[in-house]
This record gives sequence, structure tokens and C-alpha cells, in this order.
Amino acid sequence: MLLAAVMLGLQLQALSPETQEIIAPVSMAIEEVRARHAVLGTALDDRARLERMGELDQAGRQVITRLDFSRIPDTERMAAFRAAGAVIEAVDQENQQALLAMTPPEGWFLKSRYGDKASAAAFHIIQHSDEGLWRRFLPVLEPLVATGEIDGQSYAMMFDRLATSEGRPQRYGTQFRCDNGKWRPYPIESVEDLEARREEMAFPVPFADYRAHFESQPQCPQTLSPPPPGMVVDD
Repeated sequence: MLLAAVMLGLQLQALSPETQEIIAPVSMAIEEVRARHAVLGTALDDRARLERMGELDQAGRQVITRLDFSRIPDTERMAAFRAAGAVIEAVDQENQQALLAMTPPEGWFLKSRYGDKASAAAFHIIQHSDEGLWRRFLPVLEPLVATGEIDGQSYAMMFDRLATSEGRPQRYGTQFRCDNGKWRPYPIESVEDLEARREEMAFPVPFADYRAHFESQPQCPQTLSPPPPGMVVDD
């Protein structure tokens, strides 16, 4: 963690003061959540810990998608995005280590035991990890879709994340990348059957509406293709 902090400091120092100001809200959002948790005191159980970890997971991501990277000079834009992403990645690694230490014998944080919010937090933490953890947890999550212990769309998102990271078409249309300044979907297998697959996983809206939501987001960094690990935009 100390090395990561040093590396992040060096990345920030390489950016102009104006660029640092533009990306500063990412760090500020995370620190605001940490401060609120500190006031609450130590979490009493794993459910509460997971819920707090989930808030940290989302804090930076909710901000980074709203930043106007078009205000940053082309020569600094990718470095700025990576510096902002490094702040989020540091939280991700902290969360992943804590979650793996907490993983129950049955292999997952069931909604029936931990509650919807904590189970969703656990999913997001693994979703924002790497191929090794996706491969580990996907077989655990798949049968839990049928029993209602995990949302089908959550499983679908992790499935698509692994597929796109391995260079395969995604199955459910959940993963987007930066293309000519706009968020566009990665290639999708058997597009003609996409809606049927999404309905099976209980997605609340058709793909056309889902796509329109992401394509309406602010301009993404022009050079961001593919995005750094963990920075693919998802819900």
C-alpha cells in the first residue's frame, strides 16, 4: 500500500495543477466516505463491513464518469485518467484483500444471510478485480442465479467482463469501451438472441435503452481504448 501511495503521488506530480484540480473530486469522494465511516466507528459484523466496502467501491466510480476530460490537454488526458483510476484501484485492492479474508465456507455472501446491499457490494468488489478472481467466482455465482441468491444481471456482468478481457464477444451487452470519445459496447455474440438472454437474466430494460444511457454520458478520453483494468463502465 505504501508503494502504491508513492506511485500515485508521482503520477499526480507529473500533471499540471489545472489537470490535478479536474480529477481531484475522485479522491475527495473517497475520503468523504472514509470520514463518514470513521465517525460511525468500527463495523460490528461482516454485513456492515461489506456495506461500507461497497460504498467505497462506488464512491470514486460515480465521480470519474462525470469528469470532463475534454478540458484536459491531449498530452495529459490519458495520464490524468490513469491517475484518477489509480486512486480507485487502490481502494479496489484494499477491498479485495478484506473480502477474500471474509469469504464464508459456502463460497459467497448470500443475500438470504447478508442482505441485498452487502451481497451486491461483494459482487462489485469482485467485478472490479481481475481475471483470476472472476474465474474463481463465476462457477460459484452461476447456480445462485436460479435460487435468487444473486441477481442474474450481476452474474451476466461478470461473465461479460471475463469474456471481453479474454478477447471474446460478450454475451449480455453489459460492457462498454471508449470509441471516438463516446462509450460504445464491446462486440456481442449472436446479437439476434441478445434480448432473450437479457430477459433470462432479468435485466430491467432492453439493450437499446441500456446502450442509450451510456452513450449519453460525457465524452470519455479519446485515447482510452481499451480502458485500464477495472475502469470499464458498468452499473
